[in-house]
Amino acid sequence: MKTLKQQLTNYALYHRSKRNIYTHFIGIPLIVFAITCLLQRVTLISEPAVISLATMVIVLTCLYYLMLSLSMGLIMAVCLSLLSIAAEPVVSLSTELWLAVSIGSFVVGWVFQFIGHYFEGKKPAFVDDLIGLVIGPLFVLAEFLIMLGFYKDIADHIEQHAGPNKA
Repeated sequence: MKTLKQQLTNYALYHRSKRNIYTHFIGIPLIVFAITCLLQRVTLISEPAVISLATMVIVLTCLYYLMLSLSMGLIMAVCLSLLSIAAEPVVSLSTELWLAVSIGSFVVGWVFQFIGHYFEGKKPAFVDDLIGLVIGPLFVLAEFLIMLGFYKDIADHIEQHAGPNKA
């Protein structure tokens, strides 16, 4: 299994433009929110507690993040849990409205992604490696924490192997 630094550096190879990174701050949360809304309506277990497909995907994803980094994994677990809670009002809407909000969020999120990759001049990371779809949210968190001054070792590793950020 690749390390956190390896995964983030590989993802960063496709994300050196600051404009691309900034569009990801909007696009990726919208996409994750949309997927959560859609999967929240699929019930896997109803007794003794309701467990949706969204819950299962979030748990498995967070376990992977925790294996990569305890601290980032815990932060992602909190973020994804809050996102799941935020999805509840959407999930309780009529089918038409639930689909409109979910699919609308998904499409708008991808529009931001593709605008960012237009600025970057490169295709999205998942085109070459599907793990990019899982690493994307973690990359957004890492970039945000790096901007706040945390994880300098990761920032240095990324810059050394993927190059500096471009304007």
